[in-house]
Amino acid sequence: MKVWPVFALLLLLQLVCGSFLLWDVLASLLGVQYNPVSWALMELIEIGAILGLLFGVIASGLLLRSAMLRQADAESRLRLASGALMEVIEERFAEWSLSPAERDVAMFLIKGLSTGEIAALRNTSEGTVKAQTNAIYRKASVSGRAQLLSLFIEELFVEQTSAAA
Repeated sequence: MKVWPVFALLLLLQLVCGSFLLWDVLASLLGVQYNPVSWALMELIEIGAILGLLFGVIASGLLLRSAMLRQADAESRLRLASGALMEVIEERFAEWSLSPAERDVAMFLIKGLSTGEIAALRNTSEGTVKAQTNAIYRKASVSGRAQLLSLFIEELFVEQTSAAA
């Protein structure tokens, strides 16, 4: 069942009844003369406004709960994907026999740091980082950072697809 049409009707009911009640109160305060509706109709409108407000609170609570559950599910999936990505990265680093220094550089490459930034973080020269970067690309059989990243992304998608099946 779609919730939005029901929610829209509830909002419309609240708007109509609330507007009528507001007009009635403002007219009384400002001394505007008008022909009020019969007491029976007035009480029906008040009951409609009260029910509209109560149902609105309930609907808002249900929608909030639904949104919070979806957010928790998305956060859970993100944690799983992050963990899976780290597993894939560690497996590939071991498969390629990367040295500890190459592992550090490869991780910084994956995170998007430049050669200069990596050199500064590792307290080494840019030439050393470039040599380590070339060794990583050679061992991974890729020609650059984009291909290196795509290896992990593709494998993560393959794992996610096979896990879903």
